[in-house]
Amino acid sequence: MSTTTETPPARMNSTQAWVTYLSKVELPVLANTLRRIDELTDSSNSTVNELANVILNDAQLTSQVLRLSNTVFYNQTRTQVSTVSRAITLIGFDSVKSMAISSLLVDTLLEKNDRPHLLRCLARAIHAAVQARCLLPKRNEQALEEVFIGALLMNIGELAFWSCETEQATELETLLEQGEPPVEAQKKVLHATFTEITRGLVEAWSLGPFIKEVVSPGKANSVASSLVRHSVEMARLSENGWSGREMDEVLEKIGRDIGENPATVRDQLKVNAGEAAKVAVSLGIPQVTELMPGNQSEGKTAKVEAPPVDSRLQLAILQDLTRSLTEKPDINEVCQLVIEGIHRAVGMQRVVLLMGDRSGTRLVPRKLGGKGTDGWREQLAINRDGTGPLGRLLPHSASAIYLPDKRPEGVPYDRWLTRVPALVGTLKANGRLVGLFYADNAANDYQPSEEQLISFNHLVQNAQLCITLLATKN
Repeated sequence: MSTTTETPPARMNSTQAWVTYLSKVELPVLANTLRRIDELTDSSNSTVNELANVILNDAQLTSQVLRLSNTVFYNQTRTQVSTVSRAITLIGFDSVKSMAISSLLVDTLLEKNDRPHLLRCLARAIHAAVQARCLLPKRNEQALEEVFIGALLMNIGELAFWSCETEQATELETLLEQGEPPVEAQKKVLHATFTEITRGLVEAWSLGPFIKEVVSPGKANSVASSLVRHSVEMARLSENGWSGREMDEVLEKIGRDIGENPATVRDQLKVNAGEAAKVAVSLGIPQVTELMPGNQSEGKTAKVEAPPVDSRLQLAILQDLTRSLTEKPDINEVCQLVIEGIHRAVGMQRVVLLMGDRSGTRLVPRKLGGKGTDGWREQLAINRDGTGPLGRLLPHSASAIYLPDKRPEGVPYDRWLTRVPALVGTLKANGRLVGLFYADNAANDYQPSEEQLISFNHLVQNAQLCITLLATKN
């Protein structure tokens, strides 16, 4: 999540101002990389190498593409893929290109922010993209990936807007929460609509003729673009279930696009929604699956279960900790291993170790792990005596699951602290509180499992043992 303390941007008062701001200030790397990938067409070996190089230049993107390459959605042969070049050969140029675009989009936007509106928009985009790809009657690879990316980027203006921490985003969020109609609220706060911003970005970022056709006003010029539009509309409506007048109407439209009756379409959509959830998990955003149909009941979001602990990784980290403590206890090395263990093995998105400051009255960040924690370094502080908005995070026992009150007091620099379940564990020296490990999952606010708490506690106890050993030697 973006937590910078830089001077906020000036207010944007036109479509062009928003397009320029998003392209030049907030998302220039995304804009340039999307343009480079989209310009590549499978016409020669050199182009294939160029696509591979774009992906390989980004370690995170490489990891995401390889993970997607080994999913049934893309790789129905289930042949193991371990290199980008192998993925292009086995699965196809256009498929890998679409994986790269979707991975890049998700990672870039969530790196900047994780506000609920962005997560909901990403859930809709992924759901619509998977539906369009699964429903398309013509099954050649290029057409499949064209409709997938078309649906994914059809609301790029809205996605880009919600990824940015601006005063106008907060104002629009407030108006929407108060029940203001979306388009009227957009015009009032942005002096533009998301649709207009999307068209501007598609042009400015050179996202190609098909996406330009999809977002242009007027009647769709092809079955593919019509299917994309209807899939995006269906993804939005499906959040309220698979029935209703509006849903029935869009089912008829999709039926005309693909030559099926509405009842058959409805059955297909339900199956495809399950595929969309799997793709979201493969893209590294399991938290949006709870926003997709099939994961909701009686109008309420179904409870999301905590992921299982990676026992093998945890064992390897515990072995490293034991070795470190046996050879020469080093509190910095031990705590860094604990942070990595909580983040990677226990499965917590954001982790911080806080330790006493010079005044002796507060705990402040010493080590950080995971996305969205950079801003904590300068701003996060917990009073040792338990007072203040974050005092409630101090556990009564050594390690515990923190559960928020119904309306907890928060802090201005982070929308999740105290408001989502977390794991907390204390460090003590001679009976005095000297440190605190804190870990949460930000927007993915499921309650950590007992298994996660036990694993978390094992790791924290190693840090406690190190402190005890050092205190004994002194």
